[in-house]
Amino acid sequence: MLIKQDLPAIGLRLRDLRKARGMTLDSLAAVSGVSRSLLSQIERGQANPTIATVWNLTRTLEIELTDLVDGKRIENRGRIELTAASFVPEIRTEDGRCVMRILSSADAAGQAELYLLTIEPGGELVSEAHARGSCEHLTVLEGQLTVTSGTTTANVTTGGIARYPGDVAHAIRNHGSDRAEALLVVMA
Repeated sequence: MLIKQDLPAIGLRLRDLRKARGMTLDSLAAVSGVSRSLLSQIERGQANPTIATVWNLTRTLEIELTDLVDGKRIENRGRIELTAASFVPEIRTEDGRCVMRILSSADAAGQAELYLLTIEPGGELVSEAHARGSCEHLTVLEGQLTVTSGTTTANVTTGGIARYPGDVAHAIRNHGSDRAEALLVVMA
């Protein structure tokens, strides 16, 4: 899946935080479990990290997700975490026709990830297989989408839900003439 990050450059922030802690790419790779090559690509803006990768890095650097993404902490009032709409991370496909807003918290990475998808006509979100046993739950809020998982394809209309394996190649496409919006839950 080719995506570009629409919000702040994580790579520059990662490099600054790593250097502030006196860490080399090799030492950060050894402690975080993220390869030196991938770290270098992220820092240069040539790769976008997955939520799980970002989670590993924030735990290793002992920072909050927002410290890495935008350097601003979210407001925390007791047990209610608030994030302003302008600080909700977005991921876009290369052509810009599919936008994924990351709704789940960083501590859910690798367990249950929640996204709000907006797919313009002709847009698609194509994914390689995720971890073995993973599945996806797609609820169409507006419009209609076509889901392909492995060799099976199904159309899902407003209000409909599709549940399918995520551990095989899969795709969500908008073949309609109107924009579609959906909630996507990825379960590990």
